[in-house]
Amino acid sequence: MALADRSLRSDARRNREMILDAASELFAVGGDGVQMDDIAARAGLGVGTLYRHFADKQALRAAIIARRFDAVTQLAETASGIEDPLVAFETLLYGYLESAESDAAFRVSILGSETPAWETIAAQKRAFNRVVAAVVERAVRAGVLRDDFTTADFVLITRGAMANMDVDTGWRRFLALQLEGIAAPSR
Repeated sequence: MALADRSLRSDARRNREMILDAASELFAVGGDGVQMDDIAARAGLGVGTLYRHFADKQALRAAIIARRFDAVTQLAETASGIEDPLVAFETLLYGYLESAESDAAFRVSILGSETPAWETIAAQKRAFNRVVAAVVERAVRAGVLRDDFTTADFVLITRGAMANMDVDTGWRRFLALQLEGIAAPSR
C-alpha cells in the first residue's frame, strides 16, 4: 500500500470525524433545521467533502446514532453480565438514558422528524438490540418485568424518556412512572 493511500485514508477518516463532530454540535443546538452547508462550514470543509461521506442528512443522522450505539452496546454487554436480572435491566436502561442525556445530537437524530438511514447502520443496531433483548428476556423470565414486556417496549420507554430530557428532571420522573407500570405484578 502506497504512503499516499494511507494519508488519504487518514485524511478521509479525520474529515469524517470532523463532519460528525460539527453535525453533533449543530444538531444539538438547531435540531432538524440544520442545513448540510452549515455542517460543512462548521467542520471547516467544503460541502463536496461532506457529501462524499454522507449522501444526505439521514445518512449523517445514522452515523451519529451508530457512534452512540457502539458505546451503549458496550454498556449493554456490561449490564448483561450482572447476576441480578432487575439490576441488569435497570443498569442498562439508566445507563442508556444517561448517555443520551449528554448527547443532544443523538436525541435529535433518534427523535427528529427525519428518519435516519437505518440500513447504513444495521450492524450496530442489531448488535445493540441483541444484547437488549437478552437482558429484557432474562428479566421477564425471572418475573421482575411483566410477562408481556418486549424489546420494542424498551425502545418506547427510552424514546419517551428522551423526549422529556429538556424538562427539569422530567425524564427521571417519567422513567420512575414507567418502571412502576412494567414491574411484574406482585403474586
